[in-house]
Amino acid sequence: MNLTFFNTMDRKREEFQPLVPGRAGMYTCGPTVYNYAHIGNFRAYMFEDLLRRTLEFFGYRVTQVMNLTDVDDKTIRDSQRAGIPLKEFTAKYIKAFFEDLKTLNIEPAEHYPAATEHIPEMIELIRKLMERGIAYQAEDRSVYFSIDRFPDYGKLARIDRSNQLSGVRIRNDEYAKDAVADFALWKAWDEADGAVGWDSPWGRGRPGWHIECSAMSMKYLGDAFDLHTGGIDNMFPHHEDEIAQSESVTGKKWVNYWLHCDHLMVNGEKMSKSLGNFFTLRDLLEKGYRGREIRLVLLSAHYRKKLNFTFEALDQARETLRRFDDFRRRLQELGPEGSATAGEQALLDKFRAEFADGLADDLNISAALAAFHEAQRMLNKHMESGELTRGGAAAALVLFRDFDRVLGYLEMDAAAEAPVPPEVTELVAARQAARRAKNYAEADRCRDALKALGYVVEDIPGGGCRVKLR
Repeated sequence: MNLTFFNTMDRKREEFQPLVPGRAGMYTCGPTVYNYAHIGNFRAYMFEDLLRRTLEFFGYRVTQVMNLTDVDDKTIRDSQRAGIPLKEFTAKYIKAFFEDLKTLNIEPAEHYPAATEHIPEMIELIRKLMERGIAYQAEDRSVYFSIDRFPDYGKLARIDRSNQLSGVRIRNDEYAKDAVADFALWKAWDEADGAVGWDSPWGRGRPGWHIECSAMSMKYLGDAFDLHTGGIDNMFPHHEDEIAQSESVTGKKWVNYWLHCDHLMVNGEKMSKSLGNFFTLRDLLEKGYRGREIRLVLLSAHYRKKLNFTFEALDQARETLRRFDDFRRRLQELGPEGSATAGEQALLDKFRAEFADGLADDLNISAALAAFHEAQRMLNKHMESGELTRGGAAAALVLFRDFDRVLGYLEMDAAAEAPVPPEVTELVAARQAARRAKNYAEADRCRDALKALGYVVEDIPGGGCRVKLR
């Protein structure tokens, strides 16, 4: 089966044909480590994890590089405000970032290069651009890339340069989205940089943001590679500038497939601290949600569509996973012995093929999830009617383990829970009776007794409850 992706460069779907058969080189824009990553960031990282897992699902060996931007305008500014050296300041957020990746079960990349550890590679790229007459040192002692000397500038973002001013220079790492101007490759040191700076042929200073990704991607993936991804807001200027400086050095096409994910919205609005709808992953964990629930929500929409994040969606994800866990335990209790019948295996193969078809169609997660949910529904029906054999249950567990290679939130290796002891059942019944009688003191006593036995009770709509191990 052939994978197809929507290539932002060509604005159309294209069959994936890697540079090296059976392998995929992928660069994904990572965090700027000046604060905790927010759920909008993780929407992009989750899309990239889905892409990686899909490539692996189809048999590709992936080499992924995700950069850590630990020197730029924001990291310097905030480290100075905190009165902490840059390396110490960013180390806190790098550590938190890796903890968050683990919480969301995002597969680790092969390389996580930090910008401050690759300054020589950046200086070498800038030196080559200077030699080719494409970069120049300005009167402010900074080194800039001349976009007029790269005729293809704007090909990714489809920028019309005919009415743009020439000779304007932008020193900041980030600038207005409609600005088309020479951008900084090397920023001359000034007092605002404090102790942050490196020696170079052009004087003491530090790299611009865009040159970091070119240098690090080329070091680990070579002068040309398969896939470059990021959020749609990275398309311009960041990715456009990366292309210009990289292809100016190599003289050849740098990346074959560009994939960009759309924005995350919160309750239908753009996420903003001023609106009170700005959340880090840690904010959601403090509210009692689990990583797998958050992962399910972040994967629930196609990557090229806006994702509307709500707490109702998180609650629904919790219930969806509870039902799946019950379903998985029933499969575990029925299997795993023997072989599936021919009819059972044919049904499971059908669902596996539909799941794969969805993924192959530009990561159509909706189609893949439709196959997943229909498989769960049909197998539940067969279990309830007694039609599913022990071998069929065992084969079904294999199927859902395959699904989870991509989804990453099913927890297929969780052991079937032991039966609830009779004394726990009795305490739950007593608590429910006390609640109906509005004897809340007795209900609280029962709850505390359950807690002492290692169990918690969750009330659910309609007056029921569920008990589980703490």
